[in-house]
Amino acid sequence: MIKTENLTKKYGDLKAIDGIDLDLGQGDLFGFIGPNGAGKTTTMRIIATLLEPSWGEAYVCNHSIYNEPREIRRLVGYMPDFFGVYDDMKVIEYLEFFAAAYRIKGPARRKKCDEMLEIVDLDFKREAFANTLSRGQTQRLGLARVLLHDPQVLLLDEPLSGLDPRARIEMRNLLRRLGQTGKTIIVSSHILPELYDICNKVGIIDRGKMKVSAEVEELMDRVREQIVLHVGVDEPDRARKLLESSELVQEVSDGDGCLVVMLGADVKDYSEIPTMLIGEGLKLTLFREEEIDLESAFMTLTKGTGVNF
Repeated sequence: MIKTENLTKKYGDLKAIDGIDLDLGQGDLFGFIGPNGAGKTTTMRIIATLLEPSWGEAYVCNHSIYNEPREIRRLVGYMPDFFGVYDDMKVIEYLEFFAAAYRIKGPARRKKCDEMLEIVDLDFKREAFANTLSRGQTQRLGLARVLLHDPQVLLLDEPLSGLDPRARIEMRNLLRRLGQTGKTIIVSSHILPELYDICNKVGIIDRGKMKVSAEVEELMDRVREQIVLHVGVDEPDRARKLLESSELVQEVSDGDGCLVVMLGADVKDYSEIPTMLIGEGLKLTLFREEEIDLESAFMTLTKGTGVNF
């Protein structure tokens, strides 16, 4: 769906982006993470055919940005970080204006606008003037606008920026639902943890260079040196002795109301541990693998690369 090869943009001697390679398939939700000025917006604007690269190539749904920009624009919905709304337009009028620009005509236009307001949960604001919306509501209106022509690719530049905690959660939930529709989505952010639970792939960019690009699970596997389990049981002392006798376990310590079990360095399959505990008559109240958060993973993976957040 989206493929870039050695994508580079220069302004004089400055390389805004330097050799960016991406390969995203249908349904991928890619978290594009980096500090302000790292090159995220430049990359997305080139993919959207709003900016020409100095060299390199980019394809959207097998269309080249050089030879088929019009075809790409029909397939892409691009939402910039900040965008203006018309002071004298109501929310429904704002959407109908852009629906007309997409050549959606007649009764189908109002139906499509109504559908978009429902998707972004703004139906209750349909008669409000667009310039009276909160930042979060304005972001959702912008997302409704780029969805009007049902694009296969969404390019969302900092859609969570400046939102209060509730609006941030609502927007993340909305992005998660869009990711389940089969659309290919790039979401940029300068905040590491906020995209972890909605993306299946992530990339980190700094000073125009892609430092890391991989699936989320692959990143976690690369930084996870040993698996740590949190185990809650009704008889912790007896459970501790059983766990310490297992060849799979390296160390057992006390956690917050549970046992913290560090497995051996090469252990990946620990399915026999709960079986053993239950077989010995213990009642499990908690059994989970300790997660590695995205921020910790990136700090480990980018150590020594010069990335600075």
